[in-house]
Amino acid sequence: MARDWKQLGLKVGLEIHQQLDTPKLFCRCPSALEDEHRVAFTRRLRPTQSELGEVDPAALAEAAKKLGFRYLAGHATSCLVEMDEEPPHRIAAEAVEVGLQFALLTGMQPVDELHTMRKLVIDGSNTTGFQRTAMLAMRGQVGEVGLDTLCLEEDSARPVEKKTGEVTYRLDRLGIPLLEVATAPDIKTPEQARQVAEHLGMVLRSTGRVRRGLGTIRQDLNVSIAGGARVEIKGVQQLDLLATAVEREVERQLKMLEVRAQLQARPGSDAVAKMPLEDLTSRFQATKAGIVQGALKANGVVLALKLPGFAGLIGTKAQGWPRLGAELADYARVAAGVKGIFHSDELPGYGITEAEVADARAVLACQEHDAFVLVACPRGQAERALEAVRSRAWKALQGVPEETRDMLEDGTSQYSRPLPGRARMYPETDVPPLPLPAARIAEARQRLPELLPAREARMAKEYSVGKDEVHTLVRAGDGPLFERLVKELGKEQDKLVARVLLQTLPELDKLVPEAHHRVGEAMLLDALLAVKQGVYAKEALPRVLQEMAERGGSARDAARRIGLGAMGEEQVRQAVRSLLDRQAKLVQERGERAMGPLMGDAMAELRGKADGQLISKVVREELLARLGPS
Repeated sequence: MARDWKQLGLKVGLEIHQQLDTPKLFCRCPSALEDEHRVAFTRRLRPTQSELGEVDPAALAEAAKKLGFRYLAGHATSCLVEMDEEPPHRIAAEAVEVGLQFALLTGMQPVDELHTMRKLVIDGSNTTGFQRTAMLAMRGQVGEVGLDTLCLEEDSARPVEKKTGEVTYRLDRLGIPLLEVATAPDIKTPEQARQVAEHLGMVLRSTGRVRRGLGTIRQDLNVSIAGGARVEIKGVQQLDLLATAVEREVERQLKMLEVRAQLQARPGSDAVAKMPLEDLTSRFQATKAGIVQGALKANGVVLALKLPGFAGLIGTKAQGWPRLGAELADYARVAAGVKGIFHSDELPGYGITEAEVADARAVLACQEHDAFVLVACPRGQAERALEAVRSRAWKALQGVPEETRDMLEDGTSQYSRPLPGRARMYPETDVPPLPLPAARIAEARQRLPELLPAREARMAKEYSVGKDEVHTLVRAGDGPLFERLVKELGKEQDKLVARVLLQTLPELDKLVPEAHHRVGEAMLLDALLAVKQGVYAKEALPRVLQEMAERGGSARDAARRIGLGAMGEEQVRQAVRSLLDRQAKLVQERGERAMGPLMGDAMAELRGKADGQLISKVVREELLARLGPS
């Protein structure tokens, strides 16, 4: 349904977090991922007060979960800095340089001195309990949309396992540099949000120093409408879902405003803040509801909370998304870890009978417009869950609560935590300030890269690679790498270099995890130079690069391990003659039409050992010679 975004008062702010392809921000470990680990240890994290004695509400919400955290440190990608056993080193100069390039390309004003701050984060994603971040530049512009801030910060550890009471993280991603670009809330339509994100992504890739692949760039949205509230949607990884995420959040906020209006029209609904929790355990001893039975057998309880005036406004799953019932359940899940709640708009159901519903309503003294929520689990967990439900129900009377939500695959979102405040920021005392004098800014300005559209137009003129291939290379961020390799190998090798970057490496990623990071520029150049020097044929490149990705070493070592070598023409002729002898009947029956099958057999036998054009030439010559004059 088309909406009038201006009439709705839509405001959108965008935050882009892009990993950089440089060493880590506060140590010299590489920015890469690995699945092996050499050290495992556990931690518990607690919130701390800001310098003004305040405690961030998001940190308090995380602390209430009482989780333990287990960390896995790899062989090559983690050191004592990630383990919080050694102070951070000086901020990585390479990452600062990339940040300055982006700032200058977007007209932002770099700061005079880089000061690192600590941002309180106690969800376990940082071993320290905080994330280090530094403001690098301010005040830029993309069309009609202002750029507020550009920060350089460290990425978090990646979660690999979650179970009751504990989350396990790998430390390989922790410390990878991130550029965080935050726009002003100037975006007025969902499509404009997508366009701005696309442009900023293009500028980031223009630097040639950003990581690629799923998870290397993340977009967060801040969305509000008139009468609503600022809501942060985190983790939008696909550009095409940005507009959808904005549209779905507008839909959700409109629904919550509608619920508020109906609640305010019902007298007594504000009494929800004072409703006591009721123990209905004895009333459900004989229930046939499987979930409730399981909880009672495990010494759990059934607790209930009356929601005066909420009947018919909580919604049913059949009504789809958004609905208040999902919001209540999300708050209970986050606060207490319960898998779900029962509410009267969906009852009887789930094995709970009409008689049990009537009994619960009688005990709770529910009137016609009153609803209730049930939770079946251990008492402490049930109490925390229903207190969270009460909190969200009270917020429904106010309209749309400010909060942080996680993006789901279909563009909808679910509650994650309260919106963080300023109390979570305080100075980092272990990292000295970094001056950014005018001379350094001037040097960075002299080294600015081409923007991708200009690079694409120039490369299409300079190289023999097709326009579509150039477009793909440039938009994927491989333009600078392509040109550096071609400069070393010669322009006559440009098509081969393009094929390796566009076809061979993506296929290799399917065979070897993180292959495009394991096979760096030096490996690629080594493997391509070996082809040019005749060590093996270009058809062998996929096998050689896979061997290098899996076991390392030089291209010559990899070729030797897998038994490859470049055959000369005479060796190829001997192999083809032997093939013709074995296929004499085929040659006799088909004559020149045997060329296709023979070529297939020859390529299968000689692939990687000789150049494909040489094989084709020799097969044709030897076949015609075998057939004699026509």
